[in-house]
Amino acid sequence: MARGGQRTKSRSPRRPRDEEGLIPVLADVARQVDNAVRRPPTRPAVRAKFQVVALLMREEKARVQADESLNDARRQRELKRLDGLATQLAKIAARDTSLLALLAEDARVSSAARELRAQILEEAGLEVPEEPEPEPEVRSQPVNENRVMPISALQRQRANPFFAPDFEAAAERLARPKRLAGWELLEPLFRSFAEAAPGAPSCMDLPEPRSLTAAGDRELMRHQAQVVEATARGHRTFLLADEPGLGKTAQALLAAQAANAYPLLIVVPNVVKRNWAHEVEMWTPTRTATVVHGDGDEVDAFADVVIVNYDILDRHVGWLGDLGFRGMVVDEAHFIKNQTSQRSQHVLSLAERIRARVGRPLLMALTGTPLINDIEDFRAIWELLGWIDEKQPLGALMMKLEETGLTPADPGFYAAARQAVVDMGIVRRRKIDVAADIPARRVADLPVELDGAIGQSIRASEKALAQRLVSRYRAALEARGEAASAGLDLDLELARRVAAAELKDSSSKAKGENIFTMVRRIGQAKAGLAADYTAQLARNVGKVVFFAKHIDVMDTAEQTFAERGLRFSSIRGDQTPKQRAEAIKAFTEDEDVSVIVCSLTAAGVGINLQVASNLVLAELSWTDAEQTQAIDRIHRIGQDQPVTAWRIIAAQTIDAKIAELIDAKSGLAARALDGADVSDEESSVDVQLEALVALLTDALEAEKPF
Repeated sequence: MARGGQRTKSRSPRRPRDEEGLIPVLADVARQVDNAVRRPPTRPAVRAKFQVVALLMREEKARVQADESLNDARRQRELKRLDGLATQLAKIAARDTSLLALLAEDARVSSAARELRAQILEEAGLEVPEEPEPEPEVRSQPVNENRVMPISALQRQRANPFFAPDFEAAAERLARPKRLAGWELLEPLFRSFAEAAPGAPSCMDLPEPRSLTAAGDRELMRHQAQVVEATARGHRTFLLADEPGLGKTAQALLAAQAANAYPLLIVVPNVVKRNWAHEVEMWTPTRTATVVHGDGDEVDAFADVVIVNYDILDRHVGWLGDLGFRGMVVDEAHFIKNQTSQRSQHVLSLAERIRARVGRPLLMALTGTPLINDIEDFRAIWELLGWIDEKQPLGALMMKLEETGLTPADPGFYAAARQAVVDMGIVRRRKIDVAADIPARRVADLPVELDGAIGQSIRASEKALAQRLVSRYRAALEARGEAASAGLDLDLELARRVAAAELKDSSSKAKGENIFTMVRRIGQAKAGLAADYTAQLARNVGKVVFFAKHIDVMDTAEQTFAERGLRFSSIRGDQTPKQRAEAIKAFTEDEDVSVIVCSLTAAGVGINLQVASNLVLAELSWTDAEQTQAIDRIHRIGQDQPVTAWRIIAAQTIDAKIAELIDAKSGLAARALDGADVSDEESSVDVQLEALVALLTDALEAEKPF
């Protein structure tokens, strides 16, 4: 009792030292995360807690190691406690491997995570440092809760957790525009290709090869060996845009070997990833390859070459970005032309992370059809290669533009700028130029009449669509106060806007007949006729490849061949790799199998069917590129017969106009890459839009008085 009868306040027992500070608070939060992860799915708030605990643990470990006021015994005790916390986090991550992506160097720290960090520091009695506002993301990517971390990849990271810095390309990265500062340069660069003079070169200067031999006794063609030699001499970025069939796969693999760009990442369409593994074994037999399937449970992350397809990249982009690749090959690189797609964002993100770690990595974009709809299809590929970013040219390309001594306002800038881009690594060779022994090819249109009720129905639907366009056109004229007389000259700009509005409605799956459903019906109506012609060809000339876009057209063709007594094989998108290989083998090796029925999307790339020299296109694609890819399954190195692609066209329908527009589309690549003299009008055609404009124009012309 205190003096004066007053009772003294009882003191709370002193908190043990081991329960003070930041570590016990982090351990409490880690236990919360552990309990939550045991009850999947792992919610965003839980993911944020895991990330914050891990980041604060790293900071605390660095602080303890650097704190000179601690004696050795105290320092070791604190580090041991932190190691225990790290072990707890590792066990949590083993239950949900997607959490590991939150610890990557470039992982985004959300505003919610920043607030949680401040709360934890306050609870631990520590001062909360002020943080700068986070920079806005250039490209936001949705959090993918399905990302995986294969055990093999985790083992490789643990085996080699540190990557040596590479300062070889520091000067290029730090290049800043001087004379060209303030100029908009990307649009002029693209225009320099669109407006190239006839005969302008579209291939960088390539050295003469010292050898045409690879992998023991395998022989390369001269054009293939040139790319390998250029790589051996130090070139590291390539847009390899050779025409399909000139052996881009072999060039890429041997270039990687010349650059010692291992481990090497290869991103490919699903249908060819096993073929790439086979090519690695064939061209670089001393190197090992692994193919990523599904969640990557069987992947060998210690392999020299990792092959992954676009479709599952979202699940694997986290660990792939941390594996330490020194090279990257992107096959069918036109797949990334849409930069808003996750596929494109993931590919560009991986390339950026590789460049950040390796001074001069080998980066190769492979595509025989780099331009499909517009000259800006180049944009994503150039960004992949590190030539540009979203705003301006980068590094070596900016230096080359500065060295021209010109600005976009000067005569000669466009030619010089185009050459500067080409010298960065554009390689474009045509079969006619480098493989004279490959016979010529031709596309022959075979018009067919759609008779009976089906033909009448299709023509009636086409007429109804044309009348709908005419009504929209007239309504637009009246809305701006102009007479809608049939005798007025066509306002082409207005016609394009009307067609664009119709196309937008069609794409939104609105009910009623539209250009997509009409073309679909035409394909169905042509199926039997195309199959009949294929059967006749097979009887007269031997093996024939039959291409279609839709399953029901393929079904009709196969039924026709069965009724005609023709043996056939088939390549479809739902086949397993084994079934696909068996179908190809049956067609190429069995003399009695005279037809192979192929899906345009599943068989348009990555296979060799040159045992045939005739091909039937039963349905039209919307792009010249897709048509070209199909034809080049048989028109490639090793073909010894002239190649003919028979294109089945429904006469007196929109099918004929689409075929004409597809042919015009081929002028885009011809002008930009092959130096052909093609008119601007031909090289900027949008097939769907222009097909609708043609329908509208023809309908208005038909209404004019004579």
